[in-house]
Amino acid sequence: MRASRFDVLVVGAGPAGAVAATVLARGGARVGLLDKATFPRDKACGDLIGPRGVQLLTDLGLPMPPGPRVGPMLVVGPTGRRVRLPNAPGLTYPGHGVAATRSGFDASLHQAAVAAGVTPLLGRADQPRWSAPGRLDGFMVSDGQELGADFVIGADGATSRVAAVAGLVDGSKVLWGFAIRVYHPQPIDVPAIVLWEPERWQGFPGYGWVFPGADGGANLGLGVGTGADRQAGAAAVRAFPQFIGRLRQLGLVDDDGTRGANEPARRLGGWLKMGMVGTTPAAGRVLLVGDAAGLVNPLQGEGIAQAMQSGRWAAEAILHTPGGAAVRYRARLAAAHLPYQRVTAALQAAVVSRPRAVAALARLLTGAGRNDTLAGGWAVFWNELLDGAPPGSHRAVAALATHLGNALTVRTPTARWFATAFDPAEPR
Repeated sequence: MRASRFDVLVVGAGPAGAVAATVLARGGARVGLLDKATFPRDKACGDLIGPRGVQLLTDLGLPMPPGPRVGPMLVVGPTGRRVRLPNAPGLTYPGHGVAATRSGFDASLHQAAVAAGVTPLLGRADQPRWSAPGRLDGFMVSDGQELGADFVIGADGATSRVAAVAGLVDGSKVLWGFAIRVYHPQPIDVPAIVLWEPERWQGFPGYGWVFPGADGGANLGLGVGTGADRQAGAAAVRAFPQFIGRLRQLGLVDDDGTRGANEPARRLGGWLKMGMVGTTPAAGRVLLVGDAAGLVNPLQGEGIAQAMQSGRWAAEAILHTPGGAAVRYRARLAAAHLPYQRVTAALQAAVVSRPRAVAALARLLTGAGRNDTLAGGWAVFWNELLDGAPPGSHRAVAALATHLGNALTVRTPTARWFATAFDPAEPR
């Protein structure tokens, strides 16, 4: 039996894990980076890296992926009404994102980690190793390797094995989601979010998208929020052909390359864990990053920027405060995300199973959003860009939305869960 020991074992080599491993290795740590797949590999995703993600790549000197810049975005409501959301530069982030296929982007981050001195490992985390009761010390891997480490970082996605064995997730409280996407050959100039009603006044509990995609084409997708009921994820799969038909009705895609077919191409799906609720992001010497920690925007599903940033913060907590890494990391996440996540997670939990409420909210937003001040404030709030937004009316609207949202949701079960999970006085 082969055995290896590291300062840190990172399980999962997507954006969160690769960034964490890179920062750790640059800081002098011995790092093992374990993934069940070889790179490049594909991943179900909208393929958009938001402004904060673009800035982080620049800050860390990591390769910027090839792909078109993404600026303003359309939101198309259930009635076909369209709102243009601006994407203005902030004080701490640029005024654009980047569209990049996950197969290429993840592979480039993995290569950067290896170049920094990380040891790449292939296999699936199988049986946990314990150095003492409650202290995770590594994993037995599916190919027979025995991997030990002082710290374990779970970067292994929404259904994280690390989170499960460390007892850091309560699946009954998680806001689950499921998304499905295809690539389509039609070029897309302006990305669009589509708020959809399969039947009049029966809002789909999620949204669809038309984003720039691979090789100059488009990325078409549909995501559904399911709350704690993961079986409801099949709704996105069942509804996808009808949704593609709606995109054609709206003129967002044409029939090129799809004539005679119910859907454009091979579908790829994946689970999302949104809003952090239900998951304790760190305890002892186990830290969760990215999707494993639930760091996905509950309103629009963005997760790449949050994943990379959390990977960086987890690594810095281990490097700078090894004896209190979990406390430092939780505090960093709380400062950055709690004002937004506890409001938007509570909002999603409240409406996801109420199709008429979903329809009413979508119609209200796409009606009011035709005003420039409201559209700009919506863009800042929707994309979690308030921290670092420049002074002005757009920032003021987003700040007001955050304040009102907090007042409306402060007594909800979701808000109470956050208060307990991130209580700085609570030992972890």
